[in-house]
This record gives sequence, C-alpha cells and structure tokens, in this order.
Amino acid sequence: MSVLLILTILIVIGALAFDFINGFHDTANAIATSVSTKALRPRQAIILAATMNFVGALTFTGVAKTISKDIVDPFKLEHGSIVILAALIAAIAWNLLTWYYGIPSSSSHALIGSIAGAAIAAEGLNVLNYGGFIKILEALILSPILAFVVGYILYSIFKVVFKNFNLAKTNRNFRYIQIATAALQSYSHGTNDAQKSMGIITLALIANQYLPHDADVPFWVQFSCALAMGLGTSIGGWKIIKTVGGKIMKIRPVNGVAADLTGAAIIFGATYIHLPVSTTHVISSGIMGVGASHRLKGVKWDTAQRMLITWVITLPITALIAAISYFVLQLFF
Repeated sequence: MSVLLILTILIVIGALAFDFINGFHDTANAIATSVSTKALRPRQAIILAATMNFVGALTFTGVAKTISKDIVDPFKLEHGSIVILAALIAAIAWNLLTWYYGIPSSSSHALIGSIAGAAIAAEGLNVLNYGGFIKILEALILSPILAFVVGYILYSIFKVVFKNFNLAKTNRNFRYIQIATAALQSYSHGTNDAQKSMGIITLALIANQYLPHDADVPFWVQFSCALAMGLGTSIGGWKIIKTVGGKIMKIRPVNGVAADLTGAAIIFGATYIHLPVSTTHVISSGIMGVGASHRLKGVKWDTAQRMLITWVITLPITALIAAISYFVLQLFF
C-alpha cells in the first residue's frame, strides 16, 4: 500500500471523525432551546436533530465546494495530504477541548483556521487563496452580527403581536411550534456544517489525483459525512446544551421559537450562497439578540463574553496547532 493511499485513508477517517464530533459538539446548539423549555425531552430532541441533520447533509453540496477550493488551491500543495491531515488533527483537538469545558466554540473557525495554518506551514503565506479566504472570514464574522440583529427585531415583533395574549397559553402553544423550529434548525445545521467535511475529503481526493480537478462531491462522501454527523448527534452534547440553553438567558418557548427561526434563516441564507458559517455563533448570537430584546439585563453577558473570547482565539490557536501538527507529521511521512 502506497504512502499516498495511506494518507488518503487517514484523511477520510479523520474527516468522518471530525463530522462525528461536530455532531455532538455543534448540533447541541440546534436543540438547546427546545430542551431547556421542555418542548422536547432530551432523547426526543436528539433523535429529531440526528434525523434532520442527516437529511440536511444530503441536500446540498455548495458549501463543500467552497471549502475544497476557496481556501487553498489543492494543486499548489506539494504535501497536500499532510496539510489536510494536520488540519483535521488540529480541528478535532480544539473541538474536544472546548466540548470538555462546555464552551460552544465554532467548529467552522477551527477547521478553516487549521487548514490555513497547516497550508502556511507547508508552503508559506502566498499559498492561501486570499480572495476566497477573506470571503469566508467575512461570512463567519458578519453572520453572528446579523443573527443578533434579526433575533432582536424578530422578538420585538413578537412582543407587539402577542402583547395582549394570555402568557401561559401563549407559551404552551409555542412549545408545540418549537418542535417544528427545532427540526428546521437541525435541518439547516446539516445543510451547512456536514458539508465542511465533505469539502475536506473532496479536497484530498483531488489533491491526490483520485478525482479530476473539476469533480463534484461524490455521493459516497456526501452519504458517509451525513451519517457520521447524524451518529454524532445521537450521542448528544449535554455540556454545550446547558451553556446555550440556560447560561446565556432564561429561555421561554416564545423566546426559543424566535431564536430558532433566526438561526435557521441565517444558516439557510449562507448555505444558499455556498458560504460556510459557524452555526454555533449564529445560534448563540440569535439567542443573545432575542434576550436583549426581551430584557437587556436578562442576558448573562459574562457567559457571552467568555464565548466571544473563545470565538476570537479559535482561528489563531487552531492555525498554530495545525502548523505544529504538520511539522510532526512530516517526520513520519
């Protein structure tokens, strides 16, 4: 068995492991509000999220193409396979670390920072496709800001529309609506997040000449990534659920519906224009926007501050871990 084939197999395994971890790391965000308001029992929410993530991941491939072509040109990488494997190791390590401490960090930031760091370690700063890289960074930065604003506006509309309704009855009805919005948010998560691993595998197959440079994402790659994320979701991510579902603000069903609709809308919009966004950032920012609209003092800004710090440091730290991983892997390959 050639070294190239071994590296390719390791990349496929690593990408599926990243998707599996992404399932219980990021998908927790999609169901956190419905669990915290008791609209769904935890087991029901996880089954729903796993199913809708799987279906969503099978629906689109545009984001995968962006990941596989817009950060680096695979044909410019002399040691492309080692770069990709180092990026996966770094992203997985960061995801596990932040999951362990219950911090809802961004798997998207982790993966994109890792790819950039490993590629720069291998070929220098000129290797990045700066036009595509900046476009991705803009989407990652602007999407949570947009989610905060949309969440604030949407809940402000809710307050006007439902101000004369009986609060207890309204919240009871919104619990039923939350089942649908949790499903919608989980589906939107699958349409965007699972595609990142699809892009990684496709990038490796192209770089190692197992696919032509203009190839679409193979169906087996799409299906296996969807399955890995669905299985990861079924494990659950209780530490993240506790942070998103209760440590940002006290969520009631009407808040949860507004936050879910906000998150789904932003993620769907990004998927439609083939841009990867952080579902963690989008969902958490949507909750903050809703919370600020409901009652500014009701948002636990110390939790928000801790999350913001994690978001900011994710890109440089994962880039550094990936660069170190690249140099270590070169000793073996």
